[in-house]
Amino acid sequence: MTLTGGHRNDVTQLIPLVDGIPPIRGRVGRPLRRPERLYADRGYDHDKYRRLLRQRNITPHIARRGTAHGSGLGVHRWYVERTIGWLHAFKRLRVRYERRADIHQALISLACSVICLRQLILN
Repeated sequence: MTLTGGHRNDVTQLIPLVDGIPPIRGRVGRPLRRPERLYADRGYDHDKYRRLLRQRNITPHIARRGTAHGSGLGVHRWYVERTIGWLHAFKRLRVRYERRADIHQALISLACSVICLRQLILN
């Protein structure tokens, strides 16, 4: 998760966000450094970013602009939309009242921690 100004385009933060992913633990051996696939909506449909993702050995699954719906990306995107909905359950995050970015970042981190704790307790 990254915090930027409200006037920034989401696609400009795609590569720094992917590069900031920590190693993924799980299986025995060397941990996976990056995800194998990246799912995104039409807002990320730029050949430049597709090329940069392929250079990092990540398969981009990005919907093309001007194509009909039904690409199947909604099967995977609902996880993101659900998590954003959970973040909006925290009123201080739904409408940003904080002027300072460090305080807002701390509240987002705290909310993410609470969401993860709730998921661990349920499972």
